[in-house]
Amino acid sequence: MNDDATTADHRIGDWLGVLASDSATPGGGAVAGLTGAAGAALLAMTARLTVGRPEHADLELRMRDLIERADAARLWFLELADRDAHAFDGVMQAFRMPKETDDERAVRSTAIQRGYVDAASVPLEIARTAIDLLPLAEDATALGNPQASSDGYSGAISLYAAARCAIANVQINASSLKDEAERDELLATSYGLRERAEELLEQSETAFKLRTLP
Repeated sequence: MNDDATTADHRIGDWLGVLASDSATPGGGAVAGLTGAAGAALLAMTARLTVGRPEHADLELRMRDLIERADAARLWFLELADRDAHAFDGVMQAFRMPKETDDERAVRSTAIQRGYVDAASVPLEIARTAIDLLPLAEDATALGNPQASSDGYSGAISLYAAARCAIANVQINASSLKDEAERDELLATSYGLRERAEELLEQSETAFKLRTLP
């Protein structure tokens, strides 16, 4: 972003306007964070539409716990969206470092590589956070207020999208690393997270289908 305001401080339209501009940040990683925040909000909404209703009294504690976790995750996702933008700004700053002498080139190269590691670590955390929350999406969809099951499922889809966007950003930054061991570890982790996200989304899809069967 071009100012000190956080993602949460911006109006949605203004933030999307910056996203659509020729500025490199915010980009896909920040979108992953914002999408994850929306997914977490949908889970909290579904749970709030469930608590306090006599027909769901047996789910009261479970849904209140879901609300607490989803609300915390929503705020964390927004913070990660900002961290992602700042992390990639670090990569661009490293590329602007002087490179006239051998020493300058060595310092610049080290800074670039460190920047790529940082730029990969933030979306990796976004992906992990989204995947950790996906089982709650199944709970919201399968157990919550049936009239809000589509919201729970939409939350699952949003979290899955957040994970996939984040994983793509992990992979693009990892591919620029010269350290093969570090690169391969990041890529292997991203592939594993993608498989887990697929499995968890399928569970929420199954739950939604069961709630909508005639």
